[in-house]
Amino acid sequence: MPSIISQSVTSKLTSAAIFLVVTLKPETQNEDAVRALCSDMASLLRAIGFRNPDGRLSCVMGFGSEAWDRLFGEPRPAELHPFREIKGEHHAVSTPGDLLFHIRAMRMDMCFELATQIMSRIGDAVMTEDEVHGFKYFDARDLLGFVDGTENPVDQDAIDTVTIGDEDAVFAGGSYVIVQKYLHDLKAWDTVPVEQQELIIGRKKLSDIELEDAAKPIYAHNVLTTIEENGEQLEILRDNMPFGDVGKGEFGTYFIGYARSPDRIEKMLTNMFVGRPPGNYDRLLDFSKAVTGSLFFVPSATFLADVSVGPSSPSPAADVPGAGTSDGSLGIGSLKGEAAHE
Repeated sequence: MPSIISQSVTSKLTSAAIFLVVTLKPETQNEDAVRALCSDMASLLRAIGFRNPDGRLSCVMGFGSEAWDRLFGEPRPAELHPFREIKGEHHAVSTPGDLLFHIRAMRMDMCFELATQIMSRIGDAVMTEDEVHGFKYFDARDLLGFVDGTENPVDQDAIDTVTIGDEDAVFAGGSYVIVQKYLHDLKAWDTVPVEQQELIIGRKKLSDIELEDAAKPIYAHNVLTTIEENGEQLEILRDNMPFGDVGKGEFGTYFIGYARSPDRIEKMLTNMFVGRPPGNYDRLLDFSKAVTGSLFFVPSATFLADVSVGPSSPSPAADVPGAGTSDGSLGIGSLKGEAAHE
């Protein structure tokens, strides 16, 4: 049985990232350009990454529901669907997105070079919906001043969190990802006393120590984003990054959450925007507005490497000779060492 190599979802956090979301042009006849990019992605990453082996260049490529139908047809990932908007005390919007490129490296020039090469190949077939250049802000803080991602799972827990297994065996080794672009009202946030900010987040601002459960209000961000099922906490893997445009007065956080099922991320967002119980919403949303929202399926690197140019669907079970190493330097990492298909 052939092994399945996953995309580099669990790559270590980097100091730079580009989040690129595009849609396929309705009239395009160039879907083959996108399919060709799928099978060429590993070699493209090797070529650019070789110029700076310590740069840890990687790229995760995801596909929206409609794009999957156009590019690959059947079979479909079991839980792939368009992002569902959420209307509660605040609004989680649903915005267009056929392809996601989550590009990461220790240097922005490497991210920029890869994004440029990607668009040079598929630019005639797509329209850019959103492009955000993220950066590491001091000790992994967001622009609100709090450390972001402290509770991320690590090592095997991270792999188990994001990697599809027997529940959708045809697409074992894949993941789901939801992205949202949040804009912060920093002027309003900065008027809130630090003690109240800490209650809203559920952590100390300076030390990053989580508040005692008894001290957390029921609307705290880390209370509402904790999801349990049958006594087990359902985790997601975040790789959020700050971004901003000082001249425009635009400051924000790009949320990107990976999981083996989108349901757990959607439950977190429902708790945030509607409340648990309804009305007990995440007070952070009084200062942070979601302006985009899209859901993508991240197939395995094995699947991408086997994509053929033309209308026929690729076989997810093919081997990927020389697809890369697990350290993320070539952009292809093994998340599930022996996820196999019958």
